[in-house]
Amino acid sequence: MNNFARSVLIVASLFCLPAAYSQTEIKPQWEIGAGLAAINFPVYRGSSDRRSYLLPVPYFVYRGEVLQINRERVRGLLFRRDNIEMDVSVNGSVPAKSSDSRARQGMPDLYPTLEVGPSLNAHLYYSEDKKINFDLRMPLRAVTASNFTQFQNAGWLFQPQLALDINDIGRSGWNIGLVGGLIFSDRRYNQYFYDVAPQYATATRPAYTANGGYAGTQFIVAFNKRDDGYWMGGFMKWDDLNNAVFVDSPLVESRQYFTIGFAVTWVFDKSDKMVKVSND
Repeated sequence: MNNFARSVLIVASLFCLPAAYSQTEIKPQWEIGAGLAAINFPVYRGSSDRRSYLLPVPYFVYRGEVLQINRERVRGLLFRRDNIEMDVSVNGSVPAKSSDSRARQGMPDLYPTLEVGPSLNAHLYYSEDKKINFDLRMPLRAVTASNFTQFQNAGWLFQPQLALDINDIGRSGWNIGLVGGLIFSDRRYNQYFYDVAPQYATATRPAYTANGGYAGTQFIVAFNKRDDGYWMGGFMKWDDLNNAVFVDSPLVESRQYFTIGFAVTWVFDKSDKMVKVSND
């Protein structure tokens, strides 16, 4: 995997944010474009080493009846009943070279991970104009770690969240999303990131074996605006690892930290076919 492809994966992973709901509109079925993103984030959750990137990013939107893809979310609707629905949740983590982390020096690199699974969502509140929405989201995702030549089952994650979306604030076109929730992960997932096998133990990095269970709390503030010909948006994520089952791992150096990012993209082409959408 070359450096450019890895960089694009980093941006795509970190901009997988909760989408904000909007009023029903008529829009092109697909749009395609490109832009730039600036990102600052830790090498992995709990690392004190950080990286910053200014990178080109693709822009692709598809608005199907079942599958919907946009900048903030990949959504495959499985079923909908009144205020309950189930869709497909997708997330992931970026690759991490051990040479970029003081805590992981001499250990194997961390492959990027892909997380895919169902999410049961309950719509708790809609304002009359649907500009304010309050949801409970409960994604359960299986995790695969891969360098695209080798694949490893890296366990699963359960991430119940409360999400508040506020759209078209003051008729400005800006949308904001607030998301907060707990993270639970199984033993395989925690061992993939936080285990120290005996052969990698040192005087300052003792051997460690992680258990499954509570894996911390995350809070996200995301904002975006879609106008004719361009999209812009950003996010700030607060991660708290206090009381996580793996917090005593010597690989956990920072228990609380921010991740931030901002992107601007331009639309180059769009379909002639128009469809009715209730979120974007």
